[in-house]
Amino acid sequence: MGWSKHFNALNKSIHDRTSFDCGELELNTFIRTQAAKHMKAGLSRTMVLPARIPLPNQKFPISAFYTVTPGAICRDTLPANLAKKLPRYPVPVFLLAKLGVHKEFHGRGLGKVTLIKALEYLREVNEYMPAYAIIVDCLTDSAQRFYAKYGFEILCEHNGRIRMFLPMKTIDQLFKTMNKIDK
Repeated sequence: MGWSKHFNALNKSIHDRTSFDCGELELNTFIRTQAAKHMKAGLSRTMVLPARIPLPNQKFPISAFYTVTPGAICRDTLPANLAKKLPRYPVPVFLLAKLGVHKEFHGRGLGKVTLIKALEYLREVNEYMPAYAIIVDCLTDSAQRFYAKYGFEILCEHNGRIRMFLPMKTIDQLFKTMNKIDK
């Protein structure tokens, strides 16, 4: 089973959520039972990368997904050198709430691809609705190592999880550099 080329908004009538298994119960449960409800309620957006070939039920299995939502953080949770430049009211951020890759594709770079697509998506949204940073709440130690590899820094502990962040300015610089290299 290979994956398609484009991420699309989750659509229950097209995407088979029940076959998704990334090895993490919390992520599996979310994509199977909550993601569509959250989108319908206007709480978040879940983007999926479908497989190329449909299942016998004519729905496409999900190879990978990410979920994003707006949020805010207290400036005091940021490092002092960054916090001093910000207002005292809550600082707008994007929360990369969930990111999962089907077990069949582990170790093939799809996690990196999914993260890059999520960052690209949020960079586009940032042009219309600015946010200071993207934050993630790491489900596992391996997730923390994954995000750290791509420049996310530890922000604080939140609800028993390590919260990490990456400023939007950094993301913007990364994509501008990548675009110059591609030319």
